[in-house]
Amino acid sequence: MTAIKNKIESILNKKSNASIRIQTLGSFQIWRNEESVSSKEWGRDAIAQLLQFLIANRNRHGLHKEQIIDRIWDEVDSKAGQQNFKVALHGVNKILEPTRKSRTEAKYIIRQGVTYQLKTDDIWMDVEALDDFVAIGNQNLVDHPTLARQAYYEAIELYQGSFLPNRLYEDWSSEERERIQLAALNALISLSELLTKENPLEAVRLTQKALQIDATWEDAYRIQMEAYFEKGNRPMAIKTYKQCEKILDQEFGIQPLPETKSLLKKIQGVQ
Repeated sequence: MTAIKNKIESILNKKSNASIRIQTLGSFQIWRNEESVSSKEWGRDAIAQLLQFLIANRNRHGLHKEQIIDRIWDEVDSKAGQQNFKVALHGVNKILEPTRKSRTEAKYIIRQGVTYQLKTDDIWMDVEALDDFVAIGNQNLVDHPTLARQAYYEAIELYQGSFLPNRLYEDWSSEERERIQLAALNALISLSELLTKENPLEAVRLTQKALQIDATWEDAYRIQMEAYFEKGNRPMAIKTYKQCEKILDQEFGIQPLPETKSLLKKIQGVQ
């Protein structure tokens, strides 16, 4: 159990100690040694685009320059694409290391031949911290539910909104956005299940938060029904089912799952 606590503390400490902190959820912001990078420092949007692309693809080793240009600017063979990349790369390095001496190796953007990668070892990033907290919660859900609960709460606090909301219509950002959204939903659902009997009103709050992210998430409706039932509020439990039924019909033209219908019958059978 001590080892698990240490893992949680390590993630929290990294945020406090990191010289670079990056927020990608709900908004995009960077801090260098607690000082926020101003909009004036960014200059061209291409600089932010390149850094955000490297963040979204941080776990893919060695992104080829031509691939980066193609995905971001769709200008592989043009001089404009090459120039965009050159200016953007210089800008990113300037943002992350404004005092780095010329002709010295960049600390955060690693170049190997014509491939580039963001090195995140010394960077705190909300998406990575969220992933780590969700993993701790999932791994300890059965044996150490109290610590799992703490980890899930930390993950939920980090989820301030969609990944890179200013790039919603860029296809290169969609995969990571969907993955992080699922991770946040997993944390909310797992935590609400842990609290259904112990603190049903908190379980309701958490499921409502999940439904704000995805109104069709049936698990959230079912847990909310159970929480209201646990609290003795049968009308709200039934109302929740009706809302679930309505949303699923509107969005997909389907009925709730058998286990959701079964729960409704259980609730309706209480006198």
